[in-house]
Amino acid sequence: MQSLIFFSRVAFICNVCFVLVWVMRFYPILEEGRSDDLVSLVLILGILIAFLLNIVVNGFILAFWLQRKPVWKHLPKWLLITNFLFLFPEIILFLK
Repeated sequence: MQSLIFFSRVAFICNVCFVLVWVMRFYPILEEGRSDDLVSLVLILGILIAFLLNIVVNGFILAFWLQRKPVWKHLPKWLLITNFLFLFPEIILFLK
């Protein structure tokens, strides 16, 4: 259960990077004097890792829920809901 908590938090950080990627789509950040390494890290975490990790984390949560194991006692409810809600836009945009 500790690893699920850890990966849920990492998925949340990747979901924040996903939001930053969409903000960068409308407001370009690549200018002179900016750190290209930080931008590429946010792009990789926000586009690829967020989608894959969020599917895995929500899959494990769904499996625990179907087995009637109390996941919500170990994970904060806001984290479960946020990761679940981020899954839908990521699926739509990844499959687009």
